[in-house]
Amino acid sequence: MKLSTKGRYGLKAMVDLATEYDAGAKLSIAQLSERQEISYSYLEQLIALLKRAGLVSASRGVQGGYRLSRAPELITVGEVLKALEGSTALVDCVDTCGTDCENVCSCAARPLWLKLQQRIDDVLESTTIRDMANDYIQQKERKLG
Repeated sequence: MKLSTKGRYGLKAMVDLATEYDAGAKLSIAQLSERQEISYSYLEQLIALLKRAGLVSASRGVQGGYRLSRAPELITVGEVLKALEGSTALVDCVDTCGTDCENVCSCAARPLWLKLQQRIDDVLESTTIRDMANDYIQQKERKLG
């Protein structure tokens, strides 16, 4: 599994929103773009996908902006990546949507792919956006200190 910029940048934006969640702050796309050094127009597309998936909510007006639709400890990395990337399958034959591979029952490598996929899924589903935000805050503090 190789994450595209959609997944990487979308996770960065979600983590940034998580750092502001407890304060009740909303961030504009311009603020997120500047803080995470992501193109405004690209970030706008990513936020639309996250909003459509119910992970981000928006409010209009002077005090408007974007925020997580629920607490960051209730949003998993897996949810975010599925919203942005679609499948998180390592190889097609282990995707939950099925496969067209005719060798699926006789493939010597498939048991390994299944084990790897299970480990990946375990990490994606057990890691929350809060976990990532806490790690991000600690990383920034180490850099400053």
